[in-house]
Amino acid sequence: MTQEPNLLGALSDVLAARFAAARDSVAAIRLSERAHLGAILWRRDVLVTSEQSLPDRDALETVLADGSSIAGKVAGRDPATNVALIRLDKAAPQAPTLSASAAQIGALVIAAGSDSGGRPSARLGLVNAAGPEWHSMRGGRIEARIQLDIRLAASEEGGPAFDAAGGWLGMTTFGPRGQVLVIPAATVERIAPALLAGGHVPRGWLGIALRPVAVPDELRPAAGEATGLMVMSLSPDGPASKAGIVPGDIILSVDGTSARRLRSVLARLGSDSVGKSVALRVIRGGAVIAVEATITERPAT
Repeated sequence: MTQEPNLLGALSDVLAARFAAARDSVAAIRLSERAHLGAILWRRDVLVTSEQSLPDRDALETVLADGSSIAGKVAGRDPATNVALIRLDKAAPQAPTLSASAAQIGALVIAAGSDSGGRPSARLGLVNAAGPEWHSMRGGRIEARIQLDIRLAASEEGGPAFDAAGGWLGMTTFGPRGQVLVIPAATVERIAPALLAGGHVPRGWLGIALRPVAVPDELRPAAGEATGLMVMSLSPDGPASKAGIVPGDIILSVDGTSARRLRSVLARLGSDSVGKSVALRVIRGGAVIAVEATITERPAT
């Protein structure tokens, strides 16, 4: 009759040990007197956190797991992948220990963060879903879709998530409808060097605002599509405007990729797209025409 309590006790001890081993990588960012945001000590002098919840200011006060406070400055932000970096004014005394791991459905997860006072906190849950690479609504490529069956406080967003073996899954963040997602470690490792080098991640831009619409029935045979993206407005000096695109055009495809979904178009506008020419199939005036545009880098906002 004592076997089950012993097993639970052993599991509890393992999880506590895993958190203790990872504790030095847990940090916080002071948002106000009573509010903090979770963060990850990615390098001894660099924190990673959730871009969507980081205030629009450069100078920040950070709190490390040992309670020490170090001033820092925003080194770069990428809204498309929700990754932001803070460069610390001095290196942390302890180097972080982060070893990336892949998420598995049903695996136990420890989500580390901070409480409202900036002190380390922990939550236990499961990997609810682990899917393939996806693109955010802002066009950012994210290596895997990881969803957790867990609840987080606002102060805990942006902290690290670990599996029961201590492997680093990535950074926690809030998704649609309060879902807790993880920005994978592979995404952080890919984006962070670019942010440190230039403060942002260059991405392609066509300079158009689009809206999904149905293709008129009589044009569907020629279009080969039931839906497309209507051009609602254009930036005067943007690539699409220079290529001759006008409001009211319906874009059917971009370089052969169907424009049924906006994310499909955004996926074609990654960092490697800048400077490339793309073929657009467009409905205009009841006819399907071809237009070529040269992608430029998205302007800073």
